[in-house]
Amino acid sequence: MDRPGHSVREPRLSRRRSLHDRRAGAWWTAFSATAPALAVLALSGAATGARAEQLPLWEAGAGVTVISLPDYRGSNERRSWLLPFPYLVYRGEFLQADERRTRGLFYKTERFELDASVSATPPVESSGNDARRGMPDLDATLEIGPALNVLLLRTNDRKARLELRLPVRAALATDFSHVQFAGWVFQPNLNLDLRDVLGQGGWKLGMLAGPIFSDRRYNQYFYGVDPAFATAGRPAYNAGGGYAGTQFIAALSKRYRDFWIGGFARWDTLNNAVFADSPLVKTNQYFAAGVAVAWVIGESKTRVETNSRE
Repeated sequence: MDRPGHSVREPRLSRRRSLHDRRAGAWWTAFSATAPALAVLALSGAATGARAEQLPLWEAGAGVTVISLPDYRGSNERRSWLLPFPYLVYRGEFLQADERRTRGLFYKTERFELDASVSATPPVESSGNDARRGMPDLDATLEIGPALNVLLLRTNDRKARLELRLPVRAALATDFSHVQFAGWVFQPNLNLDLRDVLGQGGWKLGMLAGPIFSDRRYNQYFYGVDPAFATAGRPAYNAGGGYAGTQFIAALSKRYRDFWIGGFARWDTLNNAVFADSPLVKTNQYFAAGVAVAWVIGESKTRVETNSRE
């Protein structure tokens, strides 16, 4: 049974790296996958409304996040990370980056936007995961692709905004010594943004919910078991493509004068997913959560007028 990248990945089992290299690589891939994921995934809907105002072209700072994630969707083992991250805000015409997401805005009208969608997963050392023990490690993945966002509802005071988001992403798996294509993901969702929640000025609440669909290659990367790695308790398994579960995310954040704080909670269900009977799926439901704080160190003297959702 073929698995994406199998001919590249299998020899890595016998190519032992030094403990220092493994830890350094795991730290960097975890940082690159989980810290941005807090902003891109969890906080993508953490602000609402548009109001024209003069804001700095850029702001910069540094922060730290504490995040708890399962090893992969469907794993009953999890890791907690304490990670630094850069706080960067840029309000350009095309490139826009803030604590919620980084995107290239390709097209925009009053009701439609076409931009870039980004997601990520952390690496997994199979020696530390009971279900995958003896199998190749899972590299960190970066998912990137276009997203069409459709405005469905916006209140007159612009404190509430409901969007339909239709992102399609290609997944790339890497340990920074090689890169391989790992399949496609389609994640349509409804995103509700609320500003000044519960009458508290500046607090922003974002809620996102929707199904996930992934192709055979993607599902095989995470849930397939080649015959060479089958055991009495882990039979060979070939994953198909299709429905991959449903995800719910809630995020809360606030920007103060000199710092920003935020947090998120995510619930996933894999009930009826096409790979739910994989021996690597140990739980059909799980939670993930994280909190972050960032200090704003500097900002541009140049001001730009923006229809901000901050």
